[in-house]
Amino acid sequence: MAKAIVLREYGGPENLRLETVETGTADDASILIRNVAIGVNFIDTYFRRGIYPTTLPAVIGDQGVGIVEECGSAVTHVNVGDRVAYASIFGAYIDRRWVDSSQVVRVPDEVSSEVAAASLTRGLTAEYLLFRLHSIKPSDTIIVHAAAGGTGSIICQWARHMGARVIGTVGSEAKFDAAKQAGCDFVLLHSQDDFVEQIRDITDGKLVDVVYDSVGKDTFNKSLECIKPRGLMVAFGNASGKPDPMDVLALARCGSLFLTRPILTHYVSTQEELEFSAARYFAALADGIVTPHALTAYSLNDASAAHEHLEDRSKLSIPILVP
Repeated sequence: MAKAIVLREYGGPENLRLETVETGTADDASILIRNVAIGVNFIDTYFRRGIYPTTLPAVIGDQGVGIVEECGSAVTHVNVGDRVAYASIFGAYIDRRWVDSSQVVRVPDEVSSEVAAASLTRGLTAEYLLFRLHSIKPSDTIIVHAAAGGTGSIICQWARHMGARVIGTVGSEAKFDAAKQAGCDFVLLHSQDDFVEQIRDITDGKLVDVVYDSVGKDTFNKSLECIKPRGLMVAFGNASGKPDPMDVLALARCGSLFLTRPILTHYVSTQEELEFSAARYFAALADGIVTPHALTAYSLNDASAAHEHLEDRSKLSIPILVP
């Protein structure tokens, strides 16, 4: 048996409650992990609120780091005692669980369990956005919405290291310094009425090559106006809500734009892709190319407080759960 945070009804953080549950089912390719740190990501709030429906009751969360306690007979690439991380395996808010061994990666010694648990999903997201969905070039000018956030700050740091010119946006002036520290050349409030004109001024009317938008409803339409002809709109999150339905012909009117709504699981869909992406991110961590935000630890029983922390836009630290 295991202790887990169970969601029985969609709604607020108060619906996250500690219960005793089964550790899950196992087969020859499974490993039993004792979680030592669990990530808390914005997508968890989408499941909690029912924006992404799932079968209830459910144990939410999809990211963690743990110690391997048992291995199925077919497992060859990890051993008992290894420290491993996983992302995109639903059911992470639990102290002990069986998982598919093909969906975990070893954590290198130079990366702490807490940092790996807090940032792996964010780092994998930044990796596929900057290298595989669109390969950033030094000639690129990009907009990164929510540049002071957990994922946005990693995207900004990495893109700046790659030579891109980075325009970051934030929701309040209190986050300007954090966005600047993440490597942004310019920082703007995305809520300003003249946002598009500011982008035109910064780029001398040339507009930007790519917009990375995790905000959604509040930024989507104005972002389309900031992209140069044949540029790319990457809508990879919806923190402010889902964008309004759009006329696909708007992409033509804005300059034959490309629009994609990617999710991480489609970019780490094989063990090889996961290991490749994680290795690239862990190397960026070890080399100091990216530095995640400071962490705030909560006990597993305080998952509701961790969600309140995550949804408080004034906070910059990243919450994690420690069983």
